[in-house]
Amino acid sequence: MKNLIDILDLSTAEIDEMIAVANNIIEHPELYREACKYKTLATLFFEPSTRTRLSFEAAMLELGGRVLGFSEASSSSAAKGESVGDTVAVVSGYSDIIAMRHPKEGAPLVAAAKATVLAACLIIVDRIVLDKNIGNSY
Repeated sequence: MKNLIDILDLSTAEIDEMIAVANNIIEHPELYREACKYKTLATLFFEPSTRTRLSFEAAMLELGGRVLGFSEASSSSAAKGESVGDTVAVVSGYSDIIAMRHPKEGAPLVAAAKATVLAACLIIVDRIVLDKNIGNSY
């Protein structure tokens, strides 16, 4: 998988497989402590998002990876007018995966077209939380 932008791009089997892996990580974290060793997550947050950004960062660190990025557009070259595509193209050279939040609709698609690394989506996390809290009968 190169980019995960929209949950509709995945088959039910792919979603179930991702959830199974996530659940295994939750149940056996010691097996995954170095799963992302030598990997770097770039967090590109063009709008404020404390919980989302920190959850991605914490997960990467718990898997043994590194994190770089910015938490608001004003601390990036976007403040000087650099496009999302150009930012992502440059950051792709420094990272293995990108987690991005942007206020403009369609920005993740622009990013995915320019990225040479994986972009991530939170809806899988939402499904796991639902399963854990109310079961999969929803």
